[in-house]
Amino acid sequence: MKEKVILAYSGGLDTTAIIPWLKENFGYEVICVCVNCGQAEEISDDNLEERARQSGASKLYIEDVIDDFAENYIMPCVEAGAVYEHAYLLGTSMARPCIAAKLVEIARKEGATAICHGATGKGNDQIRFELGIKALAPDLKIIAPWRMPEVWKMDSREAEVQYCKDHGIDLPFSMGKGYSRDRNLWHISHEGLELEDPSQAPNYDKLLVLSVTPEAAPDKEEEVTLTFEKGVPTTLNGKAMKVADIIMELNTIGGRNGIGIIDIVENRVVGMKSRGVYETPGGTILMYAHDQLEELTLDRETMETKKRLGSQMAQTVYEGKWFTPLCDAIRAFVEKTQEPVTGEVKLKLYKGNIIKNGTTSPYSMYNESLASFKTGDLYDHRDAGGFITLFGLPLTVRAMKKLENEKNNTK
Repeated sequence: MKEKVILAYSGGLDTTAIIPWLKENFGYEVICVCVNCGQAEEISDDNLEERARQSGASKLYIEDVIDDFAENYIMPCVEAGAVYEHAYLLGTSMARPCIAAKLVEIARKEGATAICHGATGKGNDQIRFELGIKALAPDLKIIAPWRMPEVWKMDSREAEVQYCKDHGIDLPFSMGKGYSRDRNLWHISHEGLELEDPSQAPNYDKLLVLSVTPEAAPDKEEEVTLTFEKGVPTTLNGKAMKVADIIMELNTIGGRNGIGIIDIVENRVVGMKSRGVYETPGGTILMYAHDQLEELTLDRETMETKKRLGSQMAQTVYEGKWFTPLCDAIRAFVEKTQEPVTGEVKLKLYKGNIIKNGTTSPYSMYNESLASFKTGDLYDHRDAGGFITLFGLPLTVRAMKKLENEKNNTK
C-alpha cells in the first residue's frame, strides 16, 4: 500500500508540477489540500479539483477556515497590536500557522506520513509551515521540493511548464512574468518586477488589487463607526456582523479610500532583506480603531507593557512560532487586557488618512473633571508638590552628591 502525502495545494504552476514529481520520485499517493483563508480567486476556480486529479492527485480537500483565521489568528494579533518592523500587519505570517494546523488535521484523517509544501528556500513561509507542523505533528515527514535541487531540477517557470507537458498535463499557465502575490482575508502582498529594485517606485497602476492610491480616492471623506466588546469588533456602521464579514467590508471601504498601502524593505527570518508592497485596507482601519479604544480604557503601565509584548508577539508570529509557550503566554496576557476594551469608535477616511471622529466607552478612564484645568474633587493641585519632591528624590540626591564632590575636589 502506497504511503500518502498531503500537499499544500493552490492550483498554481508550482503545486501542479509537484503532484507528478512526488509520485515519480517518492511513489506517494498525493492528496491535495487547498486551505481557504480568503484568497478569493484560486478557491473560486471551478476547475480546481479537475486540475488536481488530472495532475495525478487522488483527492482534493477544499477547506474553508476563514472564520477560524479571523477569530483565532487575526484577532489575537489585532488585540496585541502586533506590527512587524513598525509597518507590516502580518497578513501572510498569521495565515501560515492556520494553514499548517489544517494540513496536520487532514494528514491525521488520511493516515498520511508526510506533508509537502511549495515554499522556496529563500522565504519565510518554509519556516512558518514547518514550525507549525513540527509543533503539532513531529512524527510527520516534511518535503520541500525547492530545497532539493538534486531531485527537483526545475529552476524556472518555463521548466515547470515543460515538466507538466512531459507528464501529459496541458494546463493554461501563462509564461509571462508578473508580480508574486499572496492574498487572504486580511491583505494582499506584492513582490517582484520593479519592486526588486528599492530605488524604483512601485507601478501602482498595475500593482494594486484591493485599493486605489490616495490620489485617486474620492475628494470627500467617508465616515465609519465600529463597536467593540472586550477587544472584538461586533458592529460596523450599526450593523451586527461576524469578524470575518467586518474585515471584508472594511477592505472594500478602506480600499476605495486609499487606506493601508505600505511599501517596505523588511528583514526576513533567513537573514536577507526583501522589498514588498502590502495592501491591508480593512486591517489598517480595524487596528487603528482598536488602538483608539485602548487609549481610553487601559492604564499607562498596562499600555506600556502591552506595547512591548505586542512588538515581541509580532516578531514571534513573523518567525513562525505561533504554537509555542511564549506565544501562548503573550496571548493570555493580551486577552486579560481586553476585558475593558468595549465601546464605540468613529473615524473619518480621507485620501489614505484615518482621522479620529470620537470614541466612547463605559470603561473609559478619561475623567473630564480630572483632565480639565479646573480643580476637581479628586485632585488638589497642592498635592503635586509633594509628589514631585518624592518622584525627583533620586535626581536631588545625585545633584547634591555631585556638588559635594566638586567642592571637595577644589580644596
